[in-house]
Amino acid sequence: MQQVVADFHIHTLLSPCAEVEMTPHHIVMRAAEFGIGAISITDHNGSANISAALKAGERYGVKVFPGMEVECVEEAHILALFDTLEQSRQWQQLVDKKMSGLKNNAEKLGAQFVVDDDDNFLWEEERMLAAPTKMTAKEVVEQVEALGGITIAAHIDRPSNSIIGQLGFIEPDFGFVAAEISRAGWNRNLQSKLQRLAGFLPYVTDSDAHNIYDFIEGPKNILQVEELSIAEIKLALQHKGGRSIKPGHFLDVDLR
Repeated sequence: MQQVVADFHIHTLLSPCAEVEMTPHHIVMRAAEFGIGAISITDHNGSANISAALKAGERYGVKVFPGMEVECVEEAHILALFDTLEQSRQWQQLVDKKMSGLKNNAEKLGAQFVVDDDDNFLWEEERMLAAPTKMTAKEVVEQVEALGGITIAAHIDRPSNSIIGQLGFIEPDFGFVAAEISRAGWNRNLQSKLQRLAGFLPYVTDSDAHNIYDFIEGPKNILQVEELSIAEIKLALQHKGGRSIKPGHFLDVDLR
């Protein structure tokens, strides 16, 4: 077994709300510096910076799970995590067909940049990524699972852009493997209050970082698994075979 600090919800500068410092290389480099062994890049409805993150991960010895923060038609955010870049690319093709078709307003919403693993600018994404797709939450969960990935209900303690905030509750058999609680919700000890509404799903806590400070200082998970894979994460969430996941972990650092 190996014990790893993991953060499954991180935005790069492809997300319009993220700071320009959030390049794949910078994120992975910082992860290695602070002992964060596994991360997932989860930009809004986009995955163009995942290839760079994977290359940086190989360079620094950090496991990078290709991911995405998908916004379903109900305007709730869902984390999709995969094992491979190819799975991520297939998922992106599905998402592209369900996008709003709107053009991004960089001055109002923020620019959306794609870079390589050395932080070199490649292009600016002109489509509006941070908008609802035409997929229902159930369709997102089912399609991600069909590709071999997993889905996590993002920041369920928030009144907006969460499954509970938009739909009121999560059915126990909906298909999510976990529910994420934000830093604010964790600090307010909302776990027990949300348990029934969340369909008694296991919890994870991630940084949902849009800048480096939030990434390092935000909540993490202590993951105990045989190897770093989607299958092992699922077993850890079920606490099977000695695997486990412990949310609510914070690094003993203060960057401010």
